[in-house]
Amino acid sequence: MKYIVRALKYFVYISLIVTIILAVLVALKLVSSDINVMFRNGWGSILQIALMFLAVSAIYPKFGYTKRGVRIPGSYAEIRDGIVSFMEERGYELETEEGENMTFRLRNKFNRAARTWEDRITLTRELAGFYMEGISKDVARLASALEFKFRNPET
Repeated sequence: MKYIVRALKYFVYISLIVTIILAVLVALKLVSSDINVMFRNGWGSILQIALMFLAVSAIYPKFGYTKRGVRIPGSYAEIRDGIVSFMEERGYELETEEGENMTFRLRNKFNRAARTWEDRITLTRELAGFYMEGISKDVARLASALEFKFRNPET
């Protein structure tokens, strides 16, 4: 279900951005407001563009989100405060904490909106550390930096 919701969010997000761009171009009188003049096939082109956006948004959640193991030695009590302060330094705030699992959200409302409110980073405790789940680029960046921090505590 989460996959379908993400796909629909991206479809609406992409469509909204293109609509705003076209509205600005029409307002500046750089293009005609008539759909049949604006696009070669008129409303047929709108349908083709919508289908293309639908295909891209259906595929994006598969590659845009990931789950990755983060190796952090030590007991939860020893590393918890370090993880929370690390995430706060990078603009995240602790949203929930259930047992040894933590969920973080971005503090900046603009960044949250730009990511269609899919900014959650979840750390699920496992034997060697945590599984980190969220947007692929954020998970890659945060997981590497978090492992480095706990491997080199003096930095």
